[in-house]
Amino acid sequence: MELAYYSDYAVRLVNTEEPARNKDSLTSVDAVRALFGANASAARRATDADVTRFRSVRGRLRAVFEAADSGDETLAVDQLNSLLMEFPVSPQVSGHDHRDEDGRPLWHMHLADHPSNATSGYAAIASMGLAFHLTEYGVDRLGLCEAAPCRNAYLDTSTNRSRRYCSDRCATRANVAAYRARKRLETSRSVSTGRTDDASQAIITPTER
Repeated sequence: MELAYYSDYAVRLVNTEEPARNKDSLTSVDAVRALFGANASAARRATDADVTRFRSVRGRLRAVFEAADSGDETLAVDQLNSLLMEFPVSPQVSGHDHRDEDGRPLWHMHLADHPSNATSGYAAIASMGLAFHLTEYGVDRLGLCEAAPCRNAYLDTSTNRSRRYCSDRCATRANVAAYRARKRLETSRSVSTGRTDDASQAIITPTER
């Protein structure tokens, strides 16, 4: 089953909003359709009404990441289970775009699109994909970027559970900021030490005379 692939659906949706920067790219039906990627048939079912629905699901998915990031595993699981119950998946056996060297279908499990509306289909796939990642790798593998003010969601697939940023760009920015902070601290300490030495010399000199 392509559940590892489906887990990215949740990340893509959550990261359409940057609360700290007051930015939201999910403002039109075209933005909703873009989230489906190559799944053109599902994207075509999206309507203007799905913009508001997607935003609602986005908030609930972000809450899962926030709970996981804060270390509250029970809350993260409860919130994810709520989504799974509201948006059940529809698994199907599929062989689309997967053929062996003899041209025969390579059958595999596939999460089918929801027939009623685009939001239900996307939410079901995103929730199931996230549930797979959580149960396969652990709740602590769901994170929010530590490079303030960015708080984008990410899924940690590192071998040593060391990921802290949503992208290489944010990692670089955070490292540069940390380096500059260290240099400022070193400079401040040097200045402070120099002033202390001067003061000590001023006290000692009269005594020596």
